[in-house]
Amino acid sequence: MAALIPVGRPDSLSITRALAMVCALLLTGYFVFTLAIGSVGAIAVICCVLLCVVLVGVVLLGLNPDPLRSQYAQETLAIASDMLEDIKGGLNSESAETVCRHLLSETRASTIAVTDQRCVLACVGDLASDFPPGSPIHTATTHYVLDHGIVQSFTRVLDVLGEGGRHSRIPAGIIAPLMVRGHAVGTLKFYFRTPRLVNRTQYALVSGFAELLSTQLAIHELEIQEELTARAEVRALQAQINPHFLFNTLNTIASFTRTDPLRARELLREFSSFYRSTLDNSGSLIPVEREIAQTRRYLTFERARFGDDRIVATFDVEEGVQDAPVPAFVVQPLVENAVRHALTGDAPLHITVSIRSCADDAISIEVSDDGAGMDDETATRLFDVFSAAPDTSSPQGRGAGVAMRNISERIKRFYGPRSYANVASKLGQGTTVTLHLDLLESIFVQR
Repeated sequence: MAALIPVGRPDSLSITRALAMVCALLLTGYFVFTLAIGSVGAIAVICCVLLCVVLVGVVLLGLNPDPLRSQYAQETLAIASDMLEDIKGGLNSESAETVCRHLLSETRASTIAVTDQRCVLACVGDLASDFPPGSPIHTATTHYVLDHGIVQSFTRVLDVLGEGGRHSRIPAGIIAPLMVRGHAVGTLKFYFRTPRLVNRTQYALVSGFAELLSTQLAIHELEIQEELTARAEVRALQAQINPHFLFNTLNTIASFTRTDPLRARELLREFSSFYRSTLDNSGSLIPVEREIAQTRRYLTFERARFGDDRIVATFDVEEGVQDAPVPAFVVQPLVENAVRHALTGDAPLHITVSIRSCADDAISIEVSDDGAGMDDETATRLFDVFSAAPDTSSPQGRGAGVAMRNISERIKRFYGPRSYANVASKLGQGTTVTLHLDLLESIFVQR
């Protein structure tokens, strides 16, 4: 990346050197004058000492400018930090204007503008009224930068027809592309009052800031793609209606139409609500209470199929957590997995769903059962994407690994690296699955 050199204020090193040289010349002239008139007294001696001090200072400034360079570096980092924060949410008119205002106060440019591929997003400075946001790109140089993706500068006056038919004269400028995945998605433009200000330092400054903006825009695009992928995975999961569950539930309802018509009607109504909710939850976060309600509906069908006394479910949701946001299909699949794989023999299966808040804005979801369980090796591999698939001969091995890995990958994608899923199980004693969701790192949090 090009070096960033803040030059908004006059070069303090050059000014200090110039003042030192002027003082040295004045003192030298006075000393020569006193020699010429033959009046070498105490004042002349003092002037000679001062002359030596000034000359030593000039030499030190030339040999050791590190303190001033350190100050420049700190100013550069501050500008870059502010600018990256400005476009954290992407490039639009509002963020572009904020970037322009930050840079204008720290550079020698008279006007700074940001464009996308078609029009001006923001323009701040002397020419702001001539190139308002939304106006089309006016200069051929900007089109060239967008087409070729390279930095361009000009030092001859450009006569540009601005908004309202006014002619604007741009003495000099530097235009750099904003690149994302190898394509120019916009430009950063510095206009100057005189061609003398267009030099290597300004060129490096504009190029460097454009590269920083490009990097942040690329990161933002990756974040958007990650969120879209996560939403698409949820929609795909919604579309994957388990055909066995569908047929079993319909057969159960059909059997009740002969033996218990009222219950069949109730089940049919719940079945309609269940799949309506399944289709309505389109990838965004939903409150915990909605996910619990969906899980209860699912258990209604399974109790009707296996018997009311075969599945005993307990829900323990901490007060105040009911409205906490969770992705759809994060609790119900765990309960379904327990019913499918932990239910054995004639003994009732006890399932407990516990949802509690944790420190640092996180929640814990725990689904436990006292069913078949699994061996340690199978349990360890359930959430390990790098290991082989779980042993299908295990009571919970067949199909359980796919469901568990799907949930694990989804919560990491939704909630970031500090979220996790794990399983603890003992063969013949039951299984407990725990999800830890870091709400602060959720991709749905507006930052």
